[in-house]
Order: sequence, then structure tokens, then C-alpha cells
Amino acid sequence: MAATVQAEPISKETIKLLMLGDSGVGKSCLMIRFTKSTFSSQMMGTTGIDMGVKEMNIKNRYVKIQIWDTAGQERFHSIARTYYQGAHGIILCYDVNDRTSFNNIPVWLEDIRKYTNSVNILLVGNKIDLKKIVSDDEAREFAKSNSIPFILTSAKNDENVQEAFGNLIGKILESGVVVKQEKKLLKDRNNSGKKGCC
Repeated sequence: MAATVQAEPISKETIKLLMLGDSGVGKSCLMIRFTKSTFSSQMMGTTGIDMGVKEMNIKNRYVKIQIWDTAGQERFHSIARTYYQGAHGIILCYDVNDRTSFNNIPVWLEDIRKYTNSVNILLVGNKIDLKKIVSDDEAREFAKSNSIPFILTSAKNDENVQEAFGNLIGKILESGVVVKQEKKLLKDRNNSGKKGCC
């Protein structure tokens, strides 16, 4: 009987993404469209924090993606900040037909830079299936001036949603930050198991 050859195990990594932006910009719809390939126009606003998970095989790397969806209301900002720690990437959303949600992006960006250290950020203009109030050029100019990649999406029509998440996840994997973090966690776990002589 022929011997079976064991394939090399696929590396397993966990990526933590955070969804930020004002209430009603479609963060939950984007997360659900990406993780479950579904859309509902009857979505209730997020209260506090919600989470979605998707597992992917990207170039023989088994990746578990945790997406933390935060409430956009001001009273929940302090809750959201506790989830910044350990985030590998942030999707910063505004609604293309809501000027206020775009005007508040600098406030969210200030928070991100205050509570994180060189995290990957993607600016997303959602709901392009509706009439635009914020022009593409204005959003691109803002993204460029802040050195942030930018993409337009529609969770309803499933337009550029996979690309948005895929581009951010790709950048995170290329940076090597996940592997470094996994090694550090393993090292810390091994060190914590060692007992002193006295």
C-alpha cells in the first residue's frame, strides 16, 4: 500500500479588524456582506460592539478574520477605544450621501492615531447606490493628504466590498505584523510557564 504524504500544515493567523465611523453609515451591512454575503435593509443600529468572523485561505495562509463592528454614537466612543488595542487594521467609514459623517472622519482619525500605533487604515465611502453629496474628488484628496488608501463601496449592491476588505487584509499580511504578534504571544506564553529556582 502506498504511503500517504502529509501536506505541510497551513499557518494559522488571526487578523483583528475594527469598523469605525458615525452611526448609520453602513458598517454592520459591510461586515455582514463580507462575512455572510447577505444584505438586509432592516438592519438595526449597533449598540456597543458586535463581531463577525470569516476564515480564508490566502496564498496557503489560513487566516481567521475577526471584524469588530462599533457603534457610531458619541456615547459609545469610549467603549470603541478599548477595542483599538491589538487591532491590525481599521476600516473608517462614511456615507457618501451624509455630509456630517464625512465631516466627522477627522475626529475618528484623531482617535485612531491617539489610541493605536501605526495601524493599517482604509477610508471607505459607502452607499454609492444612493445619490452622492460628498464628491469622490473631495474624499480622495482627504485620503491622499492623510496617506490613507480610499475605496467606494455599496453593501447593498455588493460593490467593491470584497475588494475593500481584501486589500486591507493583504496589506496587513504583507507587513508581517501578524506573524510578529503571534511569535511574541507564543514567547510570552512559554516564558510564563517557566518557574524560577527559588
